[in-house]
Amino acid sequence: MIEVRNLTKEFVKYEKEKGLKGLVKGFFNAKKVVKKAVDNISFTINEGEMVGYIGANGAGKSTTIKMLTGILTPTSGEVRIDGIIPYQNRVENAKKIGVVFGQRTQLWWDLPLSESFLILKEIYEMPDAFYEEQMSFFNRILNLDEFIKSPVRTLSLGQRMRADIAASLLHNPKVLYLDEPTIGLDVNAKQRMRDAIKMMNQKYNTTVILTTHDLDDIAELCNRILIIDNGKVIYDGSLHEIKEKYGTTKRIEFEVRDELNDESLNLASVFNVHPDELEITREDKKLSIVFPKLKISVAQMTEEILRRFDVQDISIFDADIERIVARIYDEGKVTL
Repeated sequence: MIEVRNLTKEFVKYEKEKGLKGLVKGFFNAKKVVKKAVDNISFTINEGEMVGYIGANGAGKSTTIKMLTGILTPTSGEVRIDGIIPYQNRVENAKKIGVVFGQRTQLWWDLPLSESFLILKEIYEMPDAFYEEQMSFFNRILNLDEFIKSPVRTLSLGQRMRADIAASLLHNPKVLYLDEPTIGLDVNAKQRMRDAIKMMNQKYNTTVILTTHDLDDIAELCNRILIIDNGKVIYDGSLHEIKEKYGTTKRIEFEVRDELNDESLNLASVFNVHPDELEITREDKKLSIVFPKLKISVAQMTEEILRRFDVQDISIFDADIERIVARIYDEGKVTL
């Protein structure tokens, strides 16, 4: 569905020296600086895959997405979306894709939401029966009827994001690009967005590329992730593989009846590990411990805490994906 081969995007800027002399000199001989925002990346995404595309600010995520959608033309390399080169066939490509860019909307600001959907129906030349089927589907999973007659400018952020995801999927695109789709949303609104994306993927086998800083989105929606840093892909693999290779810690949360104190939590000497290998946080009667699972077993840690405290409840978690991604950034390019 998506083929990217040796894709590179360079931006040129001109730097001037400081001061009046530098300003005058810059008019005639400014220093040319070439910045590679995307540096010779290649990957393939199959139809129906949901892929997380993550990286720090300035890593090259947005530039990549803009080339995939046809907004930018690569300096070199090639992109094909369902056989189409997007920046050469923008109109044809636009019919095959849907895009949600964070807090920027594709809806008509002063019109009722229902009118925006009718305009999109005409733009995409959707048959009446299919349009009604789609609207019924999105009303069911996103509760659009609650605000369908309201002008877009009066909608809350959560309502507008629900409307935007429906608008981007209305014409049943083959590929959906999501750039920070849950930014600024509360927990309930985020879950509605995720449910809508999952249901559309299941119903129509829609291919999804998700860029986000909310790694809970990645964990819930994507089985595969691409990590980009300084314009280069440093990891491409499944979420399971990355957790197996880099998820070297466990986290246990205890709820205890006793008040917690520093003396009762001196665990490093007990397990003969460096204090930096344990991350212990406490709040009132709640205790969270992150520890190296290859050196300390869950049973050992649990037994020690049960020996020290009157425990009411226990929850066990794998390594947070945030920690895993941070470790990959520290180590650079990864091969599995």
